[in-house]
Amino acid sequence: MAVLWRLSALCSAQGGRALLLQTSVVRPDQISALLQDQPTPEWCGVQHIHLSPSHHSGSKAASLHWTSERVVSVLLLGLLLAAYLNPCSEIDYSLAATLTLYGHWGLGQVKAANVGLLALSALTFAGLCYFNYHDVGICKAVAMLWKL
Repeated sequence: MAVLWRLSALCSAQGGRALLLQTSVVRPDQISALLQDQPTPEWCGVQHIHLSPSHHSGSKAASLHWTSERVVSVLLLGLLLAAYLNPCSEIDYSLAATLTLYGHWGLGQVKAANVGLLALSALTFAGLCYFNYHDVGICKAVAMLWKL
């Protein structure tokens, strides 16, 4: 999408109509320079659109958070397999904590959900722990649903 926007800006800078209506508006050297993010002499528009994370933020905390999300995702896959193979209360509580953390980070990406996010996550974790302690637990509940 960004490449098409940049190509249309280049096309309008050249005085041409729409990119798809004219065939000789953009030269191949301009396209290769555009895709490699190198300036061309005829360029008169916005040049720098970076899609890689290195240009967005040099923050170590953002990188650590991204890595932590991936570790929790892999841990969750392992916990789901362990819950299927050996359902027990330790896995139930581990699933409760991991699912709550995973949901908290996922909802944290939505800007409008930041108001009650901590309260919602705490309530979710407390509800899952209550369900594990006073009822059959997450693993056995899912197994009972599969038997239906």
